[in-house]
Amino acid sequence: MKTAIRLILILLMVTISATSIEARGRRQGNDTNRQQRREQLAQSQANYIAQELKLDEANTAKFVTTYCAYLREVWQLGRGKPHRDNMTEAEAQQAISERFDRNQRILDLRRKYQAEYSTFLTPQQILRVYELEDQLMQQLRQQRHKR
Repeated sequence: MKTAIRLILILLMVTISATSIEARGRRQGNDTNRQQRREQLAQSQANYIAQELKLDEANTAKFVTTYCAYLREVWQLGRGKPHRDNMTEAEAQQAISERFDRNQRILDLRRKYQAEYSTFLTPQQILRVYELEDQLMQQLRQQRHKR
């Protein structure tokens, strides 16, 4: 009887451990898939922008590499916290401060990459990059809202 109970407990513990490990693996797999989808999206965006700018092959390669690096750095900043209706004043003030900090870091990245772009793009082309990027982001937001 004691042996049967021990065996059942051991089987139960193994099952729980296996389930936990499997769930963790799925989460990591989802993160990997998400990262791959982001990378593919970044590549597609960069190629689209390069095509719209009518860049030659060498500049397209430079642009795609630089643009993807820029997006990776933006992604590392993470997403802003979603707005909650029931925030205290202190929490709302903290959220505002965090949003300003994140926006400043994004602005700093844009300045950094503008300097890099200027080594192979004209100022007009750089301005067009930002316009096209804004259009693409707007389209992505609209698609997200449709879901």
